[in-house]
Amino acid sequence: MSEQFSVNRELFDDVMVPNYAPSAVIPVRGQGSRVWDQQDKEYVDFAGGIAVNCLGHCHPALVGALKEQGEKIWHLSNVMTNEPALRLAKKLVDSTFADKVYFANSGAESNEAALKLARRWALDVHGSDKTQIIAFNQGFHGRTFFTVTVGGQAAYSDGFGPKPGDIVHAEYNNLDSVKALISDKTCAIMIEPLQGEGGIVSPTDEFIKGVRELCNEHNALLIFDEVQTGAGRLGPLYAYMDLGVTPDILTSAKGLGGGFPIGAMLTTTDIAKHLKIGTHGSTYGGNPLACAVSEAVIDVINTPQVQAGVKAKAQLYIDGLNAINAKYNVFKEIRGKGLLIGAVLNENYQGKAKEFLIAAMAEGVMTLIAGANIIRFAPSLVIPDEDIVEGLARFEKAVAKTV
Repeated sequence: MSEQFSVNRELFDDVMVPNYAPSAVIPVRGQGSRVWDQQDKEYVDFAGGIAVNCLGHCHPALVGALKEQGEKIWHLSNVMTNEPALRLAKKLVDSTFADKVYFANSGAESNEAALKLARRWALDVHGSDKTQIIAFNQGFHGRTFFTVTVGGQAAYSDGFGPKPGDIVHAEYNNLDSVKALISDKTCAIMIEPLQGEGGIVSPTDEFIKGVRELCNEHNALLIFDEVQTGAGRLGPLYAYMDLGVTPDILTSAKGLGGGFPIGAMLTTTDIAKHLKIGTHGSTYGGNPLACAVSEAVIDVINTPQVQAGVKAKAQLYIDGLNAINAKYNVFKEIRGKGLLIGAVLNENYQGKAKEFLIAAMAEGVMTLIAGANIIRFAPSLVIPDEDIVEGLARFEKAVAKTV
């Protein structure tokens, strides 16, 4: 039966809850780092579905894993385990500090599990007074009520009534602000090892190591939210590996599934034992389809070639953006690490990041923003160099038309 309505941007306003304001462009197919819309216009994808499509679109390893598992078994519930979940968990444990893995469907759910585990651990080991959670202003940890309260952006957490309690916020890269809040009543510090939504801010060596030491001093758990920084985004499989700091709990999602929804919480055996049978769960968490795809992602990205490639491609971006800036003088700073890059607008273009994003889309390149003043790039980790060059050429045309 043929559709009796047009599938276009106007239909969104008719049938969807208005919490998003999507672009007029509706992509219908993708291949590698190129995407085509309903009118068959081609775009170079520098957005990666917000750091999710870590192997681009329709990567043969992911398509193959999905098709193969799709003809075997899709869902079982956690009354039983399944082979893809066990294989994926083994690969994550073997590649990280962790001994145990819990699977969910998203970054928010993984962070929710991490926070609940930290509170339960503190209750079991130290008693009912140890409940404080320290997080950071401009942090982002998801949209559940617990995670959005821990995230340090009031615009996302206000307006929904009373918030979960005993959550406080320090300043990122300001160790004294953490020292002013931490005590033996602190059960955990949750931190991004590079702030993503908050502006592509890297931690200083002194700060991130100091946070680890403060956790040790006060018997608090260190939770690394690696939802955006993990799965090879910054170069290593997880960002902590380059920082000389090991967390107690790590969360992963976004790129972990390469576009298929999956999340994971990784921790040690000693901490994991506090999530006893029945204390937490997820209907879809660890389903065979998601885990089969994620296993294929790990097999591709957890290799020296891809990880070295991320660093080389990052340099191509930085050089290209600096060359654009030399001509047009729009950026105050190019910052970030690996393929999570922020171009910070200078004082002449404050608040105009979205204008650059819209202009870039018109020129055939998809970008992101991180706040009102930063254009964010989070492309495929295996984007061909020629696509970087072509995308930056298109981006330069957008800059020229916007300045």
